Amino acid sequence: MAIDIENETRMKRVEEKIVYESGNEMAAYAAHQINYHIMGYYPISPSTEVAQFLDLMKVKGKHDIKLIAADGEHGSAGICYGASTAGGRVFNATSANGYLYMLEQMPVQSGTRFPMVLNLVCRSVSGPLDIHGDHSDLYYALNTGWPILMCRDPQAVYDMNIMAIKLAEDPEVRLPVMVASDGYFTSHQKRRVSTFANREDVHAFIGELPPEGFAHTLDRDNPITVGPYMNEPDFINNCYQQSMAMYKAGEVFDRIRKEYADLTGRDYPMLDLYRMEDAEVAVFLMNSASELIKDVVDQLRAQGIKAGSIAPNIIRPFPAKEIAEALRGVKAVTVGDRADSYGGHGGNMVNEIKAALFTHGNKDTLVISRIYGLGGKDFFAEDGHNFFAFAQDAVEKGYVEKPFDYYGHTPGDPDKAPQRVVEPLRYEDVNTGLIQVSRDAVSGKVNVKIPPLRSLAKKPKRVAPGHGACPGCGIFSGLELFFKGIEGDIVTLFHTGCAMVVTTGYPYSSHKATYIHNLFQNGAATLSGVVEMFWERKRRGELDHLGLKDDFTFVMVTGDGGMDIGMGPAIGAALRNHKMIIIEYDNEGYMNTGAQLSYSTPMGHRTSTSNVGKEKGGKPFHHKDTAQIMAATHIPYVFTGSEAYPQDLVKKAAKAQYYAQNEGLVYGKILIACPLNWLSEDDMGTEIVSEAVNSCFFPLYEVEHGVTTLTYNPEEKSKRIPLSDWLKSMGKTRHLLKPEYADAYASFEQEVERRWNMLKAKNESPYL
Repeated sequence: MAIDIENETRMKRVEEKIVYESGNEMAAYAAHQINYHIMGYYPISPSTEVAQFLDLMKVKGKHDIKLIAADGEHGSAGICYGASTAGGRVFNATSANGYLYMLEQMPVQSGTRFPMVLNLVCRSVSGPLDIHGDHSDLYYALNTGWPILMCRDPQAVYDMNIMAIKLAEDPEVRLPVMVASDGYFTSHQKRRVSTFANREDVHAFIGELPPEGFAHTLDRDNPITVGPYMNEPDFINNCYQQSMAMYKAGEVFDRIRKEYADLTGRDYPMLDLYRMEDAEVAVFLMNSASELIKDVVDQLRAQGIKAGSIAPNIIRPFPAKEIAEALRGVKAVTVGDRADSYGGHGGNMVNEIKAALFTHGNKDTLVISRIYGLGGKDFFAEDGHNFFAFAQDAVEKGYVEKPFDYYGHTPGDPDKAPQRVVEPLRYEDVNTGLIQVSRDAVSGKVNVKIPPLRSLAKKPKRVAPGHGACPGCGIFSGLELFFKGIEGDIVTLFHTGCAMVVTTGYPYSSHKATYIHNLFQNGAATLSGVVEMFWERKRRGELDHLGLKDDFTFVMVTGDGGMDIGMGPAIGAALRNHKMIIIEYDNEGYMNTGAQLSYSTPMGHRTSTSNVGKEKGGKPFHHKDTAQIMAATHIPYVFTGSEAYPQDLVKKAAKAQYYAQNEGLVYGKILIACPLNWLSEDDMGTEIVSEAVNSCFFPLYEVEHGVTTLTYNPEEKSKRIPLSDWLKSMGKTRHLLKPEYADAYASFEQEVERRWNMLKAKNESPYL
């Protein structure tokens, strides 16, 4: 690794200490030293760890930040915006599609000039889904009006986070600031990092809260209107002022980084220039790859080639003049963009560099554009040599033979096209005729007769074996039992989550029937579009040639918190009453991203963002009763189920299919075990979910046209057990049985009893 001798030898004027941590840990470390007032957040890889680390520090009493788990990234952005209008310090972290989901909030925050700091841990934007690092999310941020600081390693993540809040709150700036680092490259790499030893020194550097001249919504003597409706010429004037503040942010950053360098010895000029004094060929890269390229520069210099590299420490405002000056005298530069601006003949950085050269009179430097490193594709020294080779070739020829291209892609080979491994299900295989569903002419209720379950054992599974779920995962045993009650052909849509990820690793799929995936939050809306297209095309006779023996059954599978972020679209689909089934596998958390708190997580349960310690005993509020929420939309049928009671679940599945094909939307909720994150034994899943039912935490019931019926009452069968018997079976809940958490246990037990008695009352009266 090339060493900046000047930075290493610069005198330091503040006491520091050394830690060995990752980029995500350093973002959290800086945040806890700043001691922000509020963090609104939502889990998404790879930025999720930032909130997790802060929560771990919170339970140990190391900071006072109020951590607010939102219902989705749009909600988290709203929380942060509202908090920032109230005059305190605000923090957030996100990635990829999560950033895009909050995107419409970003220009509102900058356009109304409320400071905060957002860490963007850069990741590929879907689709298709890829959770690894590139800059496709970052490039969406370029026009939002936020200054953007760049971080090449965990040290820079820490330093930039300290400087970012000072920049955001400067009276000449007053803008929210983004700190960008590379997902998995920087976010998860552990490196040696120098930090301020004392929080007091951090506060001395960043200064006090913004001065009283900063208007906020909690000043009773100075009431303000935030975000008024605005016509021209006021709107263009507002945008002009924001634009001037953005350019001023460049000057202010330059001042702040010098102050920071004076304290710490670490300097972050607008451009990180390496051996550019007499360079004839250069490479421009951002963040993590820009460190590796320095080794390549040294190797080429040893061969007598005058090579150099450029990396920006800030890209908004864009250092156009500085780049043009740095490239003056350089004969050719290869610009690597870790995202494409589709149709723009290059990524955003190369086109801005070309504009900078043109604007500032440098028309001699040849520019080569290459899109590289998408989806987390590694960048090695060999690739750096190739980037310099592109520039050298242009110098030798006097022109750029291929101005724009992708780098690292491979041509398709027809001989290696993916082959079907799993044979699709035949209608005859999944339509057994053994399940009888009929409607009672008098009561109007749907009656279901099922054979002994062993008769359905020959019915093929809808999802093939070979998926990548954890040992003991209850998702597929629960779903497959549900699907035993569904006859005929299905079309399924899976929300993002464990069930989706472990069954669809390209180029293979475990699904034997048609499968769709869309964004985490928008599955219900997507499937409702499929449903309505089916019925409309069928009405027009366009599907007659397919020879459908029966109508499809459309099923949306959700879980892993999908009924938090996806609640709004689900309610919308329910109110429109599309003919489809929403089945939720409830594993009580965001298990796919590392067991974070979900609104389905019960009170007191431990997750990675509701830790247990001296300051907190697990999740501090009660879980969301999704089944009752969906029943309130007046859809035809709602049910709960468990694989521990198979006959009950199969009957409900058959009834769900009847309603979904004949009347409208159905919602079902299955409690499933997650041994990895429940901290339980792999082979105990069925027993644990059975205890959840018998403790009355997860009652089995159905709501048919508004009438509630308990389908299993453990009290009547003398099988009810204390809630503590269920809790002691899982590592995530055993702490609740300790004396110090007695209040949380009592509150949880009281709520379980209240909901159970409410259901019993509804069971006794059709009017409740």
